[in-house]
Amino acid sequence: MCGITGWVDFERDLDHEHAVLAAMTATMACRGPDDEGMWTDAHVGLGHRRLSVIDLQGGRQPMMADSGCGAGSGTPDPGGPGTPDPGDPGTPDPGTPDPGTPAAVLTYSGEVYNFRALREELAAAGHRFRTRSDTEVVLHAYLEWGDDLAGHLNGMYAFAVWDTRAECLLLVRDRMGIKPLYYYPTPHGVLFGSEPKAILANPAARRVLDADGLRDLLSFVKTPEHSPFAGMYEVRPGSVVRIDRSGLRKRRYWQLEAREHPDDLATTVATVRELLDDIVTRQLVSDVPLCTLLSGGLDSSVITALAANGLAERGAGPVRSFAVDFVGQTERFRADAMRDAPDAPYVHELAKHVAADHSDIVLDTRDLMDREVRSAVLRANDAPNGMGDMFTSLYLLFRAIRGHSTVALSGESADEVFGGYLWFHDPEAVHADTFPWLAMFGRAGGERLGLLDSGLIKALDLPAYRADSYGQALAEVPRLPGEVGLERRMREVGYFHLTRFVQYLLDRKDRMSMASGLEVRVPFCDHRLVEYVFNAPWAMKTFDGREKSLLRAATADLLPESVSARRKSPYPSTQDPAYEQALHEEFGRLLARPDAPVMPLVDREQAHAILTESVGSVSSEFARRAVELVLGLDQWLEEYEVEVDLPA
Repeated sequence: MCGITGWVDFERDLDHEHAVLAAMTATMACRGPDDEGMWTDAHVGLGHRRLSVIDLQGGRQPMMADSGCGAGSGTPDPGGPGTPDPGDPGTPDPGTPDPGTPAAVLTYSGEVYNFRALREELAAAGHRFRTRSDTEVVLHAYLEWGDDLAGHLNGMYAFAVWDTRAECLLLVRDRMGIKPLYYYPTPHGVLFGSEPKAILANPAARRVLDADGLRDLLSFVKTPEHSPFAGMYEVRPGSVVRIDRSGLRKRRYWQLEAREHPDDLATTVATVRELLDDIVTRQLVSDVPLCTLLSGGLDSSVITALAANGLAERGAGPVRSFAVDFVGQTERFRADAMRDAPDAPYVHELAKHVAADHSDIVLDTRDLMDREVRSAVLRANDAPNGMGDMFTSLYLLFRAIRGHSTVALSGESADEVFGGYLWFHDPEAVHADTFPWLAMFGRAGGERLGLLDSGLIKALDLPAYRADSYGQALAEVPRLPGEVGLERRMREVGYFHLTRFVQYLLDRKDRMSMASGLEVRVPFCDHRLVEYVFNAPWAMKTFDGREKSLLRAATADLLPESVSARRKSPYPSTQDPAYEQALHEEFGRLLARPDAPVMPLVDREQAHAILTESVGSVSSEFARRAVELVLGLDQWLEEYEVEVDLPA
């Protein structure tokens, strides 16, 4: 897993912009602590930071290939060839590179799990390989299939290919959006990077928060292609963005489709299991230490059990597993609407069941409130999150894991695929004229915004923004002829989660893990599984009257009964009163700074009212997230020097 960045400008000689490209590339050092490479030509510069996972010696980047299908050495060219004067009569026609110029250059982040099969296919077509890396396979896939290469890949990836023959840049992102990729169009080209920080390191990119950017931060709806920064966009999952002298064009190479589900229940359960066995086996491939993330819930327990089996079969066990916990969490646990039991007992039962080499990463309030840690989380995320400890603890978990492993497997996204969240099973939320998670948690969402200035909230008109996003999502949903009633609605609900909700969690997972140079793989996001389960009838997905019926039935033999039957419990949040007290004190210090960047956006009367509440009161349960949001906004505006351009 790596960090990529680059710059294309068709009116500028980028051979002389090494310092800027180096600054852009340096921002990705956290994603790729093992190596750095840059390549430039007249109108393009590509940067790469590498986290070595497969073929530790041979996979260096940017990687070059000539038109004869022979890959370059993988050693980055510090400068690359220049471009002759266009007025020189000996200059080749556009699209005909000088002798010695590579046909294509790749800067790549991700893992392609079927690279070995693709390598054999490409070798049979005449391609010659010099490394064992999946990077070289992706590069040759471009030479063989051009813009259609992504349809051949199984994995998580975000990459850029510069074609010297056509003078065009291709930006490609995986089907589910597991790996991030942003771009910033300029008058004569584009800037791009794995994260906004890479783009913002270029003086051509402005750091502006406009109304739509703030709406995106506050709405809890992941509108495709949006970013918090004005003028900056995400490559949509399953899409290709092509930039050449004629401009920028976007194309989706994959999206969910509605298909008739031909299988009965028994066959469906068996197929889910077969897919999971194959997916986890593929994702165990690594030349570095590998582990799993374990919460004691169904999803992470399935992945850990499958990984344990897969490693045992190749004589490579036991599986190493890690869980996050908080000091005193089990002893003082308080059940709520989302969580009815602490994680730790289930974690330990599953670890014992599969004979895992398990470790708990136990955090306290001092860890969660550490200023340097909170700043690192902000820099990793490039935006405020409003969820406080749920980001900070994940970052600390990943940082601790990185001392032992370089790759981790996660149970992320099973709830979106199989229908696990509470609101999937709440009729009022399901049939609301909005996204179900907003319907179920509307009150909490309102409280989260309660500290912001009422005039600003009115001007932003978040209900209209969410309604517009909902209308766009609803119009996209693929449907079967004659599909009506609950089955029709649950197809819509599933689509919303796979295109507007899961990206929040994938982004959080990616940013917090890569900030420590840890690669996290998400088997439940394999597009074959997603497509198959998406088209299974809702009645089949809930055949036993519970959530995630298909997943539970397909993996019942792997787990203890208590874990298999456990009710859905989200990622944990600390219940330590000391944490709320620390937030309370931090918020008081903020309000004592009238010149703080966030203060023009805050309802000061409401903010001071919160300071009079006692920690642990009912209203403070809601206020906690509001305080986290305001603290995060202030830190972001200050550290990132964001220019605010909002309605008066």
